[in-house]
Amino acid sequence: MPERTRHLAFGDVAAVWGVLTRLGVVEIIDEVVGSRRSDAGASVGTYLALAACNRVVAPCSKLGFQTWWKTTAADRFTRIRTAVLDHRKFWEAMHAVTARELAAIEHRLALRMIETFGLDLSALALDMTNFATYIDSTNDKAPIAQRGKAKQKRSDLRLVGLGLVVTRDGGVPLVSHAYPGNRPALTQFTTMIDLLMGRYTAVATAAPGQAAGRSATPTAQMTVVFDAGQNSVANFAHLTAAGLGFVGSVPPSDCPELLALPAGRRRIVDSQRFGGLTAHDTRREVYGAERRVVLTHSPTLPAHRPVPRLLTDPGQGHRDTGRAGRHPGPRPHPPTPRQGRSRDQPDHPRPLGRPRPALGTHRRHPTGAPAELPPRRAHPHRDGNRDLRQARPDH
Repeated sequence: MPERTRHLAFGDVAAVWGVLTRLGVVEIIDEVVGSRRSDAGASVGTYLALAACNRVVAPCSKLGFQTWWKTTAADRFTRIRTAVLDHRKFWEAMHAVTARELAAIEHRLALRMIETFGLDLSALALDMTNFATYIDSTNDKAPIAQRGKAKQKRSDLRLVGLGLVVTRDGGVPLVSHAYPGNRPALTQFTTMIDLLMGRYTAVATAAPGQAAGRSATPTAQMTVVFDAGQNSVANFAHLTAAGLGFVGSVPPSDCPELLALPAGRRRIVDSQRFGGLTAHDTRREVYGAERRVVLTHSPTLPAHRPVPRLLTDPGQGHRDTGRAGRHPGPRPHPPTPRQGRSRDQPDHPRPLGRPRPALGTHRRHPTGAPAELPPRRAHPHRDGNRDLRQARPDH
C-alpha cells in the first residue's frame, strides 16, 4: 500500500479540454488576435480556452483559478504550469481581444462546430433576455451596462442584454449578440437575423468537403422560431426580405375571431407523435401581410392554470373567462352561518376568523367557571381630566 495518495480531478476537465482541442479553439483565437507577447506565459487563445474550461467544470473567479487548477490533473495533459496562471494574465488576455476580433472568433467557431458535428440547421430557436450586473453606476468603462426593464426584477442594477440563436439539433449556440440593457429586444431582432444569415450563407456557399453531412442545406429550408416579444411590422418585413422561414407566436387577443371557433373545426395533428393535439389551419392578416395562422389546442393542459379561450375546450373543467388569458379570479368564500343556528353543530361549517368575545364584566375560565376581570389601572391624566369635568359641569 502507498504511504500517501493524492486525489485530482481528471474526467470532467479532460472531456472539456478534448472538445476545445477538437474544435481548435486556441488556434482560431490566436489566428485572429495574433501571436503572443514575449513576456506572456501562454497565448491569448490558451488563456481564454482555460477560462471557458473552468466555467464549464467548476466556475470560480480569476483570482481563484490557480487554486482550482492545483486540484486537477490538467497540467499533465495540457503542459501548462500553475505559475503562469496568475489572475492578471487572464485580464490582459481578455483586454487584448477587441469587439471586432471577438465577432470574427465567434464566426469561425460557429462554422467549425457546424462542420465538425454536422449540425442540422433546418430549425433554429431565437430568444433575447437581459442580465443584472453589479457594475457601479459611476463606472463609465462599461457603456453596455445600462438601466432598463430588468427580467430579474432588479431595477436597481445595470443590465446587459443578450440575444442567442441555438440549433434544435443539440441546442448548440451559433449566434450571440450583446446589446445595452436600456434597449428593448424588439430593436435587436434585425441585427440577429443579419448575423445569422451571414454565417449561414458562409456555410451554404462552402465547398462540399468543408461542410459535413446536413450542414450545407439551402437557405429556404432554414426556419427560425421566436416568441411574441419580437413581433413588429418591421421585423416581419425584414424576415420576408431575407427569404427566411419562420414560426412566430401571435397573442390570442390579436385574433378575436379565432377565439370563437367551435371545437369541431379543429383537426387532429398527429395521433402517433402528439396525442390529443388538434389544430385549425387558416390564413389572416398579421402585421401588415396575409400569413398562415395555426390555432392549436391540447387537452393535457393542467386544469388549474389560467389558459386563453382558444386553448379552452368545453367539458374539460376550464372556466370560460370571457377574455383570452384572464385569470378566473379568486375562489368564493365559504357561506356564513344562518341566523338561529348554533356554531357547535357538527354539520355546519365554522366561519373564518376568531369569534368576537361577548361583552360583559367577566370572562370565562378554561375550566368553565367565570373569572373576574382584574381592576383597571388608573391613568393619571385621563382620570384627572374626568374628575375635573365632573367638578366643573360647565367646562
